[in-house]
Amino acid sequence: MADARGPEAVPDDVLEFGARAATPAAAVQDKDVIILSIPFHRVPELAGLLASAPGETVVIDTSNYYHPHLNGHIDAVDNGRVESLWIAEQLGRPVVKAWNAALAGTQQTKGVPAGTPGRIAIPVAADSNEARRVAMHLVDDTGFDPFDAGPLADSWRQQPGAPAYCT
Repeated sequence: MADARGPEAVPDDVLEFGARAATPAAAVQDKDVIILSIPFHRVPELAGLLASAPGETVVIDTSNYYHPHLNGHIDAVDNGRVESLWIAEQLGRPVVKAWNAALAGTQQTKGVPAGTPGRIAIPVAADSNEARRVAMHLVDDTGFDPFDAGPLADSWRQQPGAPAYCT
């Protein structure tokens, strides 16, 4: 777990399940998966950092564009560019979109074992079938049914105000 302010800024409750605090540079080295959970408009700041991660590393973006009151205007997205495609372009690498269609409170309290009746589904979109498979496995591990939401271009369906957002 990394925080731009340094490892000491990572809250203790985040580490209680076995995560370790690290610098951002250490957090992306030799990792199979990197999960980005930062404000949407800040994701492009990570392009240089993620360039140092192995090319086969799966990068999962959990952000949403709540324009403009939280993020300011991002012209490309305001003009119809799919948010996840914009993120991939900014980072210069493929991404998976997951966990963005359920609120944090839902994710903290509603995860249940596979097979539990009424288990909530989380959509997962990616252009790589392998990256989507990895992310879907992780969604299942967090207590939610992974739903194959198709390619990244279709991830608009799981963004705020769209059909799969918080439903």
